[in-house]
Amino acid sequence: MKFGVKKSVATPHIISDMYRNNAQTISAALNILKKELVKQKIKFEVSAAAEYMMDAYFFELLQQKVPLLTIKDKIVLTEFSYATMPSSPEKMSFAIITEGYSPILAHPERYPYYYNDYKAFHRLADLGFLLQVNLLSLTGYYGKEAVKAAIYMLKNGLVSYLGTDMHHERHLDAFNDAFQKDVFRKYLEGKEWNVL
Repeated sequence: MKFGVKKSVATPHIISDMYRNNAQTISAALNILKKELVKQKIKFEVSAAAEYMMDAYFFELLQQKVPLLTIKDKIVLTEFSYATMPSSPEKMSFAIITEGYSPILAHPERYPYYYNDYKAFHRLADLGFLLQVNLLSLTGYYGKEAVKAAIYMLKNGLVSYLGTDMHHERHLDAFNDAFQKDVFRKYLEGKEWNVL
């Protein structure tokens, strides 16, 4: 709120072998949070969706037509594995779009397998992925390669969304430091951004 944020979309991970969240668990947690905000008299709007790892479980949900938790208007937040480059992103995007969703690809600047192939970012956008850069990537928080990739995507008009990817106090401290040093202005000034 100190940074001017008035509302937020919480996007807990859904990863088959690690975070087995679903609509019920996320909704229950959201209700607890909303009640606590009222109790603490904090005027802050919060909603929830999910960040889906595009793994076998995710595509099983799609195939079974389980309604996905969306940011808004059938826009779903997705991510690739950091360890392994996806073998067929075109099949992934096709499966998602065919079911009526628009996929946001979270933090493509942090996938190391694209650091030597920036053309891949253009391809992902051409396949229908809305690319979302993490703000902290612009600060060097995730390393120099992530900064370079994020700047490349911004300069080439490939970024549809910005995200905080706020997971813990260390992220908040790094954010605060970046705001104090006015780090974001040179990259983001002059355009209105969708921030998740």
